[in-house]
Amino acid sequence: MIGLISATAAGAAARDRLAAAWPERTRVYEGPVGDAVRAAFAQCEQVVCFLATGAVVRLIAPLLGDKTSDPGVVCVDESGRFAVSLVGGHGGGANELAREVGELLGALPVVTTATDAVDVPGLDTLGLPVEGAVAAVSRALLDGEPVALDAEVSWPLPPLPVAEAGAYTIRVTDRDIQPGAQDVLLRPPTLVVGVGASKGAPVDEVLDLIGTALREAGLSARSVGQLATVDAKSEEPGIVAAAERLGVPLVTYAAEELAGVEVPNPSAAPLAAVGTPSVAEAAALAGGGELLVPKRKSAAVPAMATCAVVRRPGRGRLAVVGLGPGARDLLTPRAKAELRRAAVLVGLDQYVDQIRDLLRPGTRILESGLGAEEERARTAVAEARAGRAVALIGSGDAGVYAMASPALAEASHDIDVVGVPGVTAALAAGAVLGAPLGHDHVSISLSDLHTPWEVIERRVRAAAEADLVVTFYNPRSRGRDWQLPKALAILAEHREPRTPVGVVRNASRADESSRLTTLGVLDPAWVDMMTVVTVGNTATREIAGRMVTPRGYRWQEDPR
Repeated sequence: MIGLISATAAGAAARDRLAAAWPERTRVYEGPVGDAVRAAFAQCEQVVCFLATGAVVRLIAPLLGDKTSDPGVVCVDESGRFAVSLVGGHGGGANELAREVGELLGALPVVTTATDAVDVPGLDTLGLPVEGAVAAVSRALLDGEPVALDAEVSWPLPPLPVAEAGAYTIRVTDRDIQPGAQDVLLRPPTLVVGVGASKGAPVDEVLDLIGTALREAGLSARSVGQLATVDAKSEEPGIVAAAERLGVPLVTYAAEELAGVEVPNPSAAPLAAVGTPSVAEAAALAGGGELLVPKRKSAAVPAMATCAVVRRPGRGRLAVVGLGPGARDLLTPRAKAELRRAAVLVGLDQYVDQIRDLLRPGTRILESGLGAEEERARTAVAEARAGRAVALIGSGDAGVYAMASPALAEASHDIDVVGVPGVTAALAAGAVLGAPLGHDHVSISLSDLHTPWEVIERRVRAAAEADLVVTFYNPRSRGRDWQLPKALAILAEHREPRTPVGVVRNASRADESSRLTTLGVLDPAWVDMMTVVTVGNTATREIAGRMVTPRGYRWQEDPR
């Protein structure tokens, strides 16, 4: 929850804008400012004060405890010009909150955290438990001192300015070790604990068993990523509560699936009870990995719980990112975040040039030219399989005539894949033209480089007969100048010459151009590969110079 506090009418107006925009995230604190600040500081994860920073500093100074538990505090000045991240920039999320508040109120976010200022990822912002000399190692990174990265287990990290050796070390490990005076330990969630339990097994017995197993194996409890068991135990109170206390998800498998997992210690008891010769080992191994702790029983008499521990290999991460049609303000915030998260960027050279300035220093860029789509797809997947954080970029939406389909055809279950949608050329062109896609529509590429013309023609005829609005991608090039006239002729068999047609070139870019014409007048010479052509259906009309396809609402009059 975000506490909102103001002292003046101007501050209250901005406060209320924030409260109206985020009704589920915010709570307004009324009354004397000092009392309100103290209450919000104690009750909320974050606080936004519409007050002078000096006043807020004096009010919260006695309340500050530890940066890992204090709420993030953002100050917004009376005129709404600045949103200042005051305390809790990383741990309390104040830096990101200042950016969100700034975007909503039109204020400039002021972030002074050193790592943010020089665009180095904060070690406490990587989404992993962190231990050790965070401040000292962060300062070494900022000062350009050599910091070594020792990845005992692989995990996808953003680009970090690390060296092969140095006085300081960032160690990525799931082992139960203590950091040195100049070390930081990052704890990736590589461990899966398989758990079996008799009916009514106490949660303390389950937790004691897990803790002992991890400790004796030299493994860190902070690297436990999930508990796993059989479906029949999905609501067993002791197992459910153990997962809750550890703060990890509980994953369950059908007995039939676990029965097919090869384990070193099968038993007749679980086979009779739940239908599989192994619960703990099989559940831990069901997702693959290395068995580090074979099945062991709890110390209670009689023992009511069993566990096993598996280390799963670090999974690389592939983000397939749509960059939109070209305009920077049509690049989504999620796409920007994924670009900054990636240690490796793979893309067409001209698309890389569009967003090169958004990448963090140290991002490895693998770019290639037109015609190398298959190579880029394979490269991106291979980099992710090596355990890295990879972004594969494409124009528009990466899943529409772009890189998502060839990349996912190469990918398998051994990497995590994230799709980031983008604004397509058809949508950008539609917005320029008016509302041509207001009813059912279809996009068809006229390029026969990957699809035989016979197939393309069949699809155009089907769209014509179905009276769908049609957007043509790749409509015409120097070497392909007859496909567009042929496609338009097929549509003309089912649509009148006065059918509206929109032609948009470089939609959303600085040299954007457009024209609204008709099926009978359109000259294919107006069109090239940078153009999107949208042909209306029999209901599409030109209204006030705009192309509109009615949705057919009953309350609307016939636009004709």
